[in-house]
Amino acid sequence: MLEKILELDKQLLIFLNGLGSPTFDGMWLIITKQAYWAPLFLIVFYLMQKKLGWKNFGYYILFTALLILLCDQTANLFKNSFERLRPCNDETVNHIIRVVKSSSSFSFFSGHATNSMATTVFTFMILKKFYKHAYLLFLFPLIFAYSRIYLGLHFPSDIVTGYAFGAIFGLICYKFYLKFVIRNS
Repeated sequence: MLEKILELDKQLLIFLNGLGSPTFDGMWLIITKQAYWAPLFLIVFYLMQKKLGWKNFGYYILFTALLILLCDQTANLFKNSFERLRPCNDETVNHIIRVVKSSSSFSFFSGHATNSMATTVFTFMILKKFYKHAYLLFLFPLIFAYSRIYLGLHFPSDIVTGYAFGAIFGLICYKFYLKFVIRNS
């Protein structure tokens, strides 16, 4: 059963990665770097501060930093435990896919997907009562994580697993934020 899932994972990677072309490689290399998302983050921070006030916004930043630390460490623990090769280093697929970027670290599961989903879920849970279209925040993890497949750095299962962990961590973080910050305000 596991072999069948891994084979389907590779086939989906080949399909999704194969949608790319050299014309768009530069764009996806920009998309995959967190620093280029800074304007979006600043807009979200502005909206958060406007609705929460400086004190609760400060707590939001603290909780977000702790959330990212937790997600990073969890993803690294799994990567170093499973030691799954990235597609760019996996000889069963790297000659078939377009390898736009390579990395020597392990693949399972994606820290980018985990962090982006966790912070988005946490932020969305706070902003949804203030902004009707807060759900649009979820475009960030979708585009950001797809860039990892496009570049040949992650299998789809790495992304989906990262999303699952990120969503769970984001919800837990939100519950703690409600309990320790909002209810005590």
